Amino acid sequence: MRVILMTGKGGVGKTSVAAATGLRCAELGYQTLVLSTDPAHSLADSFDLELSHEPVQVRPNLWGAELDALMELEDNWGAVKRYITQVLQARGLEGIQAEELAILPGMDEIFSLVRMKRQHDEGKFEVLIIDSAPTGTALRLLSLPEVSGWYMRRFYKPLQKISVALRPLVEPFFRPIAGFSLPDHEVMDAPYEFYEQIETLEKILTDNNLTSVRLVTNPEKMVIKETLRAHAYLSLYNVATDLVVANRIIPDEVSDPFFARWKENQQQYRHEIHENFRPLPVKEVPLYPEELCGLEALERLKETLYSGEDPTQVYYRETTLRVVQEEGHYSLELYLPGVPKNQVELSKSADELNIRIGNHRRNLVLPQALAALQPTGAKMEADYLRIKFG
Repeated sequence: MRVILMTGKGGVGKTSVAAATGLRCAELGYQTLVLSTDPAHSLADSFDLELSHEPVQVRPNLWGAELDALMELEDNWGAVKRYITQVLQARGLEGIQAEELAILPGMDEIFSLVRMKRQHDEGKFEVLIIDSAPTGTALRLLSLPEVSGWYMRRFYKPLQKISVALRPLVEPFFRPIAGFSLPDHEVMDAPYEFYEQIETLEKILTDNNLTSVRLVTNPEKMVIKETLRAHAYLSLYNVATDLVVANRIIPDEVSDPFFARWKENQQQYRHEIHENFRPLPVKEVPLYPEELCGLEALERLKETLYSGEDPTQVYYRETTLRVVQEEGHYSLELYLPGVPKNQVELSKSADELNIRIGNHRRNLVLPQALAALQPTGAKMEADYLRIKFG
């Protein structure tokens, strides 16, 4: 299966680009699913059709779906939800309040990953196009496999073993006092089963032969800045970007004086997009005179983006992580485009290298050759953070 994730700042047009990409893939004969994981769904509006949690056929070879986090919660997390509800009710909360609070913050992001994994495993589709949440939420989603793995290895697995051993001994005394039971096997197993699915999905997301991210941006200062940050953070999580789509460019034929300043600014920002994302290819999409809603409008966008092309191709292969041996020492090289060295914080703990850039952190499990060594220095060279070990 080919997986293509569309992301970008909210409102840049990533849903339209995802839908148009789906149309082209279906036109080429690929069994294609466009899946919206954005909590504020707009994929149905883009197709101008009713969509649901399960795939709905849009046209031959093309299906669309919008993730319903509550349905995923019930299907995959029902036992945990019921247990948390029981605990909250025992503490005095009414039924509906307990039901609502049992849905923990961030669960919709976790279920987005689980749904992607399920679609991949079922193998019903040849191309999966993800209309993901805006960049901030999407990056948190991509970091979940790494973060969840850290907690599972250090805290959850030991706690699970202790809980299983103590439950028969403690339960007779615990329930009369607390008003609820200790979690049973089904409840304790569910989070670890989730982690195993997410860990497997990480291998899919970081395989640039299978998965590519496509960044959608607009020729505006704040949007470009966020897109550049997103590109760097994606590299931090070893997820490859293969294409940038610069959307809503005012066409040359627009001569109204009102747009003169806009066009002048856009010329500068278009140049910045091509220069700052080099060597990534950039596709430009004009600002259309009408909303891109409905299949007819999306057909025009499809032709602009992919006339004569196959969208499933890998437009550019990024090497986001590599280990180099030279002059008697090893270097770990991370592709972090546009990130100044003074924004990078490094520390090492056992076999993990902790990397922090702003609010984003990655705990990178080191290859065996580096795990026993200590970092001896780091520098930025040509968008690569080179960390020496000795």
